[in-house]
Amino acid sequence: MAAERTPEFFAGKDVKIGIIGCGYVGLPLALRFADVGQRVTGFDTDQEKIHKLNAGQSYIQHISADKIKQHVQGKRFDATTDFTRLREMDAVLICVPTPLDERREPDLSYVEKTAQSIAPNLQRNQLIVLESTTYPGTTEELVLPILEKGGLKCPLARGAGSENVATDFYLAFSPEREDPGNKQFGLAQIPKVVGGINPASGRAAVALYAQIVSKVVPVSSTRAAEMVKLLENIFRCVNIALVNELKQLSLRMDLDIWEVIDSAATKPFGFMPFYPGPGLGGHCIPVDPYYLSWKAREYDFATRFIELAGEINTAMPYNVVDALVGALNSHEKSVKGSKILLLGVAYKKDVDDLRESPSLKLLELLTARGALLDYNDPYFPALHKMRHYDFSNMKSVELSPERLASYDCVLIATDHSSYDYDAIVRKSKLVVDTRNATRHVKQGREKVVHC
Repeated sequence: MAAERTPEFFAGKDVKIGIIGCGYVGLPLALRFADVGQRVTGFDTDQEKIHKLNAGQSYIQHISADKIKQHVQGKRFDATTDFTRLREMDAVLICVPTPLDERREPDLSYVEKTAQSIAPNLQRNQLIVLESTTYPGTTEELVLPILEKGGLKCPLARGAGSENVATDFYLAFSPEREDPGNKQFGLAQIPKVVGGINPASGRAAVALYAQIVSKVVPVSSTRAAEMVKLLENIFRCVNIALVNELKQLSLRMDLDIWEVIDSAATKPFGFMPFYPGPGLGGHCIPVDPYYLSWKAREYDFATRFIELAGEINTAMPYNVVDALVGALNSHEKSVKGSKILLLGVAYKKDVDDLRESPSLKLLELLTARGALLDYNDPYFPALHKMRHYDFSNMKSVELSPERLASYDCVLIATDHSSYDYDAIVRKSKLVVDTRNATRHVKQGREKVVHC
């Protein structure tokens, strides 16, 4: 079989696909390949995830357990912790985290360990694709040397004459573009950017992904593909920083920044609305810009826009706490000893995703100031220990009228659609709103402080 794996092979219907990392990126990708009839195996080190997947269960709110069960029962999907089974795969897609460390520098340990797991199982003419967001050069400089240690080679080739370069295996980068909870644009509707280490690798990856997405966009190299994803998220990061700064100015000028943004958005060209909030969250925007600014130092280049945007966005939870302190002071209350209810711990509305959520920073800052904290989130009955936070002793409290009335302040951090904001404002003593969630509330508006 290995000798038959030309780039065109990966356009066929009998491709065995292994996906390493069964989280918010890897699991939807696995199910999408199963949808088109491919045989997919999910690889993960979390035994509990593997058990649930093989039992047809879901641990991600927007992913249907019925779909998982359908593909498990149809023998199109299974999951394992046995990485020696990578030898059975025709294509292996890497979907592991790329967080920041304590110094806000890239932590590529998950990518490195995954490449080391693939290396002893690498087969001739296998296709390996990295999907994890990272800085330009990661696929060439980190992943490729690890995979080549076993003797198989994937020569770096670009430019004239590179089409005929022979390769023992295929290696490419294709950035994930997953947006959890987005009902308008699912994986199948989002074009897929692909860059190969050499032309044959690029063609193999294009052939594979063309089966599951509306359009594949080939680029000249893995470095270009890596840069594409960073540009997308830095664009959002910088623009969110801009409106966050303008929100702070508008508060001082007694202007409604949301009214200003919505009015500006009526212009049919030259403007794209971005909205302020309590800080950045999610797996990409709070993290990815720092990958590029870190790499830029290698080229003696200062990414000043990125650094400034990072400073502004990082300061937002602190600004929220200052606004909350001021609001409590106006009620002759100190934040120390005050009972505060935080509404929403997910990083954005209507998803069960805690990654980099600004709510976690708010919990940390308010705890340090001596506040007595509870939280409510319909997507998180309880909190668990995370990479940088441990609130594993906290559980979501009920939103009863009596409970709302018992708090000195209710802090809206995530504007879930399921919340009854009229009732929340009506029953609360004081509401600090970071998301403009109470914009349509009429009764009790004098109790609302926007920040």
